[in-house]
Formats: sequence, C-alpha cells, structure tokens
Amino acid sequence: MSCCKSRTIYLIPQALSDRGQHSISYTLSRSHSVIVEYTQDGETDMFQIGRSTESMIDFVVTDTTPGTNSSVDGQTAQSTISRFACRVICERNPPYTARIYAAGFDASRNIFLGERAAKWRTPDGLMDGLTTNGVLVMHPDGGFSEDSTPGVWREISVCGNVYALRDSRSAQQRGKLVEMESNILEDGSLIDLCGATLLWRTSEGLLRTPTLQQLELLRQEVNAARPQCPVGFSTLAFPSLAQRGVVEKQQPWVYINCGHVHGFHNWGFHKEKGGLERECPMCRRLGPYVPLWLGCEAGLYLDAGRPTHAFCPCGHVCSAKTVQYWSQIPLPHGTHAFHAACPFCGTWLTGQQGFVRLIFQGPLD
Repeated sequence: MSCCKSRTIYLIPQALSDRGQHSISYTLSRSHSVIVEYTQDGETDMFQIGRSTESMIDFVVTDTTPGTNSSVDGQTAQSTISRFACRVICERNPPYTARIYAAGFDASRNIFLGERAAKWRTPDGLMDGLTTNGVLVMHPDGGFSEDSTPGVWREISVCGNVYALRDSRSAQQRGKLVEMESNILEDGSLIDLCGATLLWRTSEGLLRTPTLQQLELLRQEVNAARPQCPVGFSTLAFPSLAQRGVVEKQQPWVYINCGHVHGFHNWGFHKEKGGLERECPMCRRLGPYVPLWLGCEAGLYLDAGRPTHAFCPCGHVCSAKTVQYWSQIPLPHGTHAFHAACPFCGTWLTGQQGFVRLIFQGPLD
C-alpha cells in the first residue's frame, strides 16, 4: 500500500472511526488520548510485519525457539511478537531508501499505544512512543561484506527515532535518544521483534552474495576431494542441499570440541557425562558428536569461501568469515539476555568461539 505522511494532532476520537484514514492513538489515561492522523503519500510504499494473519500484514512472522518443534510447541507458548510489530516504508524512486518504524496499522488503519506503553511528547510538540516489547535494529559496520563487524543494538520508536536500549525489554522508561543515527535500513541490518530476528538484504547486496549454484559447486569440490573417516576409512560426502535434514550413510560427523571429522560410529560414549559426550579417537577430547550440514541459505553468507568451519553445537558448515561474523553477534533473548546463535537454525552457540575449524582426513590412496 502507499505510505502516509503529514501529521495533524487531534484530541477527539473521530479520526479512529474513519476506516479510510490512517491514525495512531496514544492513550495517556482512561479519559485522555492523543490521535495523530496520517495522510497518503504517493511517493512511498508501506510494508507491514507481524504475527497477525490479517490482510494488512504483508510478512507474517512467528516465534523461533531453538530446539523446539514450531508446529507443536509454538501452540503452547504465548507469542512475544506483536500482531502488528513494525512497518517498513520504501521510497519508490532511486535510491529506494527503506526506513523502519515500530508498530503497524491494523485492519481499521489504526495503531493503538495503550496506557502502559512508553510514550512522550517530542521537543517539537508531537507524540512518539515505543511498543510493549520493542523493535530493535542493529546495523553492521562496514556493510554486509567480508569486512563487516557487528554494530550496536538500538530501539526504533513509532515515529522512527533511534534510542538506546531500555533497562529491560518492556520497561516504561525509554532509552537515550541517539541523534546521530537513523532508522534507514542498510544491507545486513538485523531487526529483532522479541521472538524472531529478521535479516534485511538489499538487491545490490544480494548481487555480491554466493548463489545456491555456487554453494552446490563448493559442496561438490569438498566431496571431490574424497575426505575419509580416519578410523573406518570410509569415504565421506556432504548430501545435496535438497537432502538436508536426512542423515545419510556417507554423512560426515564432527567432534565439536576438536573439529576432527569422522564417519558415523557407535563408540566413545562416556556414561559419567550422561551419554551426551564422546571421546574423539584422534585426540581423546570429550565433547558432542554431531552430523555436519552445509548451510544452504545463501543470503546469510558474507563471502563464497570454502566451507571450512562449523557452528557449535549444531554442525552447520560455511566459510570462515561467515562463522566469525555471526558468532560475534549477540542476538536479543527474553527481556535482558543476549546470545550468539547459528543463523541457519537459531541454536545458541557454545564453546569459547562458537565455531570450530574442521579437520578432514584425506584419501589414503
């Protein structure tokens, strides 16, 4: 839909009853609300994100919890993602700048900020506020490339202003205004909706990203080298990207704490560790033993480097620069916590680095 601009402040509720008019309602008390009316803007388009399945939402997102079955467990846990979480406004003309704003318009074209939501008057006399669980954004330093480094998490307000994080996710006191930063989305920007984290990629950035065909060629190159299990002497091979999730006979497995790659075997369990850790026959180190999977989401790669490293403890494999970048990013979790996670499956990373360099045994012949 086309976006809205040019605001007028009302102290009467008539604006809420007009289904053809976009408006934001700031509830200050049970008897006092401020209504901000928006007018149509023919030079921009608006896209809305949230967990609601109503037609006003363009991208429906659901909670992502590592280690759970979303089709089963997602029904029992109450979602922390807002039904109308945020909106992205894109310019129709070059350079097609995209800006993000907290909260989205419902089917009645209204945004409601309840009495408990953080809200305030700006120095120019207008209203602004934050949603209950907030919309957080992190822009990478150096763009989304081989030289990228993680930026700082900020919170975006309903009017698109940038603030430091609150003391806790749903605190009523806003953070400090960050005047030198904007709500313009960049290639590689992360958007956290308190239950799901989205990666923003630009069309120009995706042109520099390896394609699925390139990832398939990398897989074939690794398999063509005929890596072998150093104990069973069987030839190992990564399954095709289409076969991901199904453990095959030639699947490579890795001891997470040391990086030695083997074929599957049934020895090395340590009962005193509850059977969860096994002893590497090459170096005797104890740790989880998991199958390796090539990460198949091309948009998550920083480069087209060889798949030489794996995230711990899930075993997703990609290039060295890709694992180094994602392992440095603390993703928001709950009201206070931050955890680095595998970008391919969302599993929290473990170990000192969060990843391991893979050690393959070459063919004996």
